[in-house]
Amino acid sequence: MSTSTLLKSLFEYKAWANRELFAELETKLDGTQHPEAFRLCLRLLNHIYVVDQIFAAHLSGKPHGYAATNTPETPSLSELREAVASCDAWYLSHIASLSETQFEESLSFAFTDGERGRMSREEILAHIITHGAYHRGAVGRVMAQLDVAPPRDILTRYLHQVEPERRAA
Repeated sequence: MSTSTLLKSLFEYKAWANRELFAELETKLDGTQHPEAFRLCLRLLNHIYVVDQIFAAHLSGKPHGYAATNTPETPSLSELREAVASCDAWYLSHIASLSETQFEESLSFAFTDGERGRMSREEILAHIITHGAYHRGAVGRVMAQLDVAPPRDILTRYLHQVEPERRAA
């Protein structure tokens, strides 16, 4: 499997997991009944989004305009869902635009704390996948503590849902 094929699959999974999580939050977590937990979920999801945007800027060679890995204000669930969906689409488009050799290209950038960094495009994309999964898991934990079942955010579930023929012996 090529790098681009694997990363495309992982970013399709990420977009699917984000859609599932936002739908579950919208229908199962009452922000008025659990305002602190709901706000924590939004802050975690906004952090994922901001980091995704920062690294999208690094990949594009453009400034990102963020001073931190979260914003002072907390967007609404619907605003955040739209922004995340747009960002997920950008990553899928970006991956499709790269040649196999471009994934190995090393990029220099500055973290929001001013420290310098250098990663290959492939490493940046892997970071975006693992970072988002880590924090979606934290949102799932908040939901579980409120006896709200979080979605099963696992790659195997996604792969077998989108390609049911994988279940064949």
